[in-house]
Amino acid sequence: MAFERVTVIGGGLAGSECACQLADRGVAVRLFEMRPSQMSPAHHTDHLAELVCSNSFKSTRPDSAAGLLKQELRSMGSVLMSCADRAAVPAGGALAVDRGKFSQEVEAEVESRPLIEVVREEAIDIPNGPAVIAAGPLCSPSLSQRVLSLVGGDALSFFDAAAPIVDASTLDMDVLFTQSRYGEEGTGDYLNAPLNREEYEAFIEALVSAERVVLKDFERKDLFQACQPAEEVARTGIDAIRFGAMKPVGLTDPRTGKRPWAAVQLRAENADHSAYNLVGFQTNLTFGEQKRVFRMIPGLENAEFFRYGVMHRNTFVDSPHVLDRSFCVPGTSVRLAGQITGTEGYAEAVASGLLAALNTYADLAGLPRVELPRTSAFGSLVAYATDPATQGYQPMHVNFGIILPLEDGKRRSKRDRYAAYAERATRDLSAYIKNRGDLFC
Repeated sequence: MAFERVTVIGGGLAGSECACQLADRGVAVRLFEMRPSQMSPAHHTDHLAELVCSNSFKSTRPDSAAGLLKQELRSMGSVLMSCADRAAVPAGGALAVDRGKFSQEVEAEVESRPLIEVVREEAIDIPNGPAVIAAGPLCSPSLSQRVLSLVGGDALSFFDAAAPIVDASTLDMDVLFTQSRYGEEGTGDYLNAPLNREEYEAFIEALVSAERVVLKDFERKDLFQACQPAEEVARTGIDAIRFGAMKPVGLTDPRTGKRPWAAVQLRAENADHSAYNLVGFQTNLTFGEQKRVFRMIPGLENAEFFRYGVMHRNTFVDSPHVLDRSFCVPGTSVRLAGQITGTEGYAEAVASGLLAALNTYADLAGLPRVELPRTSAFGSLVAYATDPATQGYQPMHVNFGIILPLEDGKRRSKRDRYAAYAERATRDLSAYIKNRGDLFC
């Protein structure tokens, strides 16, 4: 069967996944990526699927919502999850990747599919015919305006931030120590910078008083909770970060044999461990202030920065009220995918690209659209993002709070409850995939 060609706008996580999935089903794709001729405020390269914030896809534990979603994506044949697995670097219980290798893997997947034509230019109009707009929350102003005109309703926005990345060769390994929380000293996938009480309080004072790029004090509604700049968290109380990103629980400073007052963890950015990011330290400080303040962290006194933290405004649409359950704009053959829909997170972006491909293919082939089980992590995220009853829509990571409650009425501990969620989700999604052999390769 010959299918009409599909235009996919945006070569990020969602767009790359979508293009590959469509091509694997015999659909020709024109994949538009505006970089390098037009760069966004957050990107640093022209590579497909560049990760602009953290290099972590979050937890791998199957009894966590993030781990469950990745497991579901693999069961549905996600191309980018395979790329992430091949580009993985040690990160304890999380899936972190070498950014460069991950992009290389994605580009190799795209290039290996003759049905995908990559067009390196800015798409300024919404094309005629079937299309998926996965241009990200920082799509060009001209395209953004056309998208908003197409969907109607209100455009929403929030501020997103990224953490700085430092040169490993400039770190003081006589001070930093390797250990994952509760692991043996000298083992683990993180470097730890220990601070005593005096060092911690001096660091917090410098952090909250440092000059910021955006000078106004943010209201909470402006900030996506998972990407709060470190200085904004610190502003809420002297110990706020010590119970968050700098919690010392499960760590032992080998110099003292005791738990430090606070600790900064650094996670490897690549397989060579030549670069590390400061976990939880996304920031809005000016570059000069980042250099001054973060060099106050023991072991980072001479740190050189490969990349400073950045902050930018992300835009998303009011999906529950302007998109249908397949993320299609009603009355059109245009779908949205990725962060512009308000599904926040790397795995979530991959998921939305996969869903857009499956539903677009279903429309082209005259098949029923995808109706994922509400009991699955993926299905619950789609249901949340497309429920017209949702008020005050905000970006959402997958989490167990949006999954249908268990029906047996048993009282369980949180760990047992989450394990039961995961078991039910795996069972129900596996049955759905088996019954939809017309969609899944």
